[in-house]
Amino acid sequence: MGTHEVVGGVVSPVHDTYGKKDLELSHHRITMLKVALRDHDWVRLSEWECRQESWSRTRQVLQYHQNQVNAALNSANNNCFDVNESDTSWIPEYVKNNDVGPVKVKLLCGADLLESFGTPGLWADTDIAEIVGQHGLVVITRASCNPNEFIYNSDILTSYMANIMLVTEWIRNEISSTKIRRALRRSESVRYLIPDNVIDYIYEHNLFGSKKRYV
Repeated sequence: MGTHEVVGGVVSPVHDTYGKKDLELSHHRITMLKVALRDHDWVRLSEWECRQESWSRTRQVLQYHQNQVNAALNSANNNCFDVNESDTSWIPEYVKNNDVGPVKVKLLCGADLLESFGTPGLWADTDIAEIVGQHGLVVITRASCNPNEFIYNSDILTSYMANIMLVTEWIRNEISSTKIRRALRRSESVRYLIPDNVIDYIYEHNLFGSKKRYV
């Protein structure tokens, strides 16, 4: 798009107390992500959110990671080492060691999450304003959604429209975590949908209601 330089990605699993249906314990989710990301230096895992006493709001998670990456950059550029390394292990070394300037952490999401901003009582207006205004969104669109119309109909989103990047998914992709969990419960094949080593871990620990492996 020519307006941003992407320097890395971070995955932050939600806390166990979030209360979402079919949410496996964090130690399983962390292990699956470690296995899945083993050969991907560009996308890293952050365990900070899972280590908190309870679930954290999305704006808090974004702000924490943005503060940490910029503190690490500032320390490196000024030859200071007052940043806790355990809190920055998710930051790629090539980011820490380069003068990339202030980094902004954006929320990567699907159009369904964008539209959830309009669900009464689900998001506080102050949270939406901070998420979109202080960080920004990168939204992967889906065929059944019209994100431009939804943004237009929202006063808050319209006021921060410049911070919302829409990525059109030209090749239709109907893969979803809900469909994968359903297939696992029904002993249907999920090969090529998630990494083989993650599939092995799921069946080894009977996660997501899986019992008999698809052959």
